[in-house]
Amino acid sequence: MTRTVLGALALVFVASAGLACSGHSKQTQSCAPGTSWDLETQSCTKSVNS
Repeated sequence: MTRTVLGALALVFVASAGLACSGHSKQTQSCAPGTSWDLETQSCTKSVNS
């Protein structure tokens, strides 16, 4: 039973550490002139001027 509890606590700790660090992986994206960052595709797309 002790091994089960320790295993469960380890899994919870790893999951919570991953969630806490998720914001650190974001980087500033620079796009070429005439393009802009698209959140859905996570890439630069051609800007459409209306």
